Amino acid sequence: MVNTGLKSRSVMTIGYEGLEIDKFLEFLSYHKVEVLVDVREVPISRKRGFSKSRLSQALDDAGIEYVHMKDLGSPKDIRSRLKVDHDYDAFFSAYDSYLETQTEALDQLIGLVTESRRVCLMCFESSHDQCHRSHIASHIADRTDGLNVEPVNTWVR
Repeated sequence: MVNTGLKSRSVMTIGYEGLEIDKFLEFLSYHKVEVLVDVREVPISRKRGFSKSRLSQALDDAGIEYVHMKDLGSPKDIRSRLKVDHDYDAFFSAYDSYLETQTEALDQLIGLVTESRRVCLMCFESSHDQCHRSHIASHIADRTDGLNVEPVNTWVR
């Protein structure tokens, strides 16, 4: 565990499923998010405004920093297996094993959080519990002292 001196700090998470870009930005602004960390391996979306270029521009216009952390995304082979077998236990087990190998990206994320910045992890799924971002947040919370996970997306709908 890294003693970061964090006292009741949190890392937020959000899924943009069901949200339009203007409401998404409104939510981030309301919660004073300073850095949005995109944890999709491939930051492309069929949903208007949520692909990397447009999203990063919209966030910049709103005064929010955009950081894409491809290495924290779920690898294609793990995602593909989930689409076939719908086995979330197997998905998260495989993803957790993968996540253990991503120490550099996890250290970078912990660095953003420990700079006393309001950081929010983003992916598509509205349900925090059914998205790999919940495991990222839990993993960094386990490695830091006093960091809480705030899956705020569960009550913004």
